[in-house]
Amino acid sequence: MLHDDAYHWPPELLELMIEAIPRLSRSKDGVLAFLRGAGVSEVLLSPHRQQLATDRSSVNKFKLVRAVLGQLNEQGDQALGARRELVKRVTEFHDFSTLWPEDQLKAKGLIADIRSTVNVKDSFTRMRQERDAERASRLAEQRAERERLAQKKHRNEKLRTQLSSLFTIDNPHARGLAFEEVLNEIFNADDVLVREAFTLHNEEGKPVEQIDGVIEVDGSQYIVEVKWWSEAVGIDPVCRQLVRVFGRADVRGLFISASGYTPSAVEECVRALINRVVILGELRELVFLMERGDSIADWVREKARIATLERRPFALVGLDF
Repeated sequence: MLHDDAYHWPPELLELMIEAIPRLSRSKDGVLAFLRGAGVSEVLLSPHRQQLATDRSSVNKFKLVRAVLGQLNEQGDQALGARRELVKRVTEFHDFSTLWPEDQLKAKGLIADIRSTVNVKDSFTRMRQERDAERASRLAEQRAERERLAQKKHRNEKLRTQLSSLFTIDNPHARGLAFEEVLNEIFNADDVLVREAFTLHNEEGKPVEQIDGVIEVDGSQYIVEVKWWSEAVGIDPVCRQLVRVFGRADVRGLFISASGYTPSAVEECVRALINRVVILGELRELVFLMERGDSIADWVREKARIATLERRPFALVGLDF
């Protein structure tokens, strides 16, 4: 297995370097100069210089290089620059005419082997780095997803608390307005485009139409009507909602009630499905969705699908899908 050259040369590369470097200079002094030029510390070279000065015949170029490279290979980051420079100088060596004739062919073969080993090692290093980067990216995505889910859970708990607090409001009008505000937050939290409540006026400035809000899902706009009554919503408010929907081209209707609907109100919406998509929802569905952490946009999509294909505008999540 190849080692990371930030710490050690692999054994096969070390042996090739030990065989090659002594052949790249005719003299023992030249070998020392080659090593020093690559940045090898004088601390490692000085004992060999002293031996050369006192007993030159006892110095063997190959033993000298083995001793120096062996120590260099054990110095970790401290000798990283020298090791890399040595490899660079050996692999870039090209003037074989300066070598002893008997060393020229051998040196060419050794350098070719070193280049091949370095290339293979670099390939393994790159692959390992790519795997590490991919793993790091995957772990980062997993962390981000966990954080997103934790934030979504916290957000849903906060919204459920806000919904629960609405039950303490006795004034129906104030409770309805508060319900609209919380509903807008629920849609906004799920990245559903929302236009909050607005009023249309005639030329004289008098209000003629009140819209609780508009949402957009997959390019389709839904006029939203919200009711928090003590009794089921009947046909009259539903018909007023249908008038708003039919008064605009390519607009859909979404009615949300905290108290359900009368059969006649549901039947009126079934008839309206011939010409326009109209869906009925309940407050308890929103609570159910937030408890499960499900998407509000997906809820609208599925209710619209069932209304369109099965002609059921009042399909409830958790019961019908």
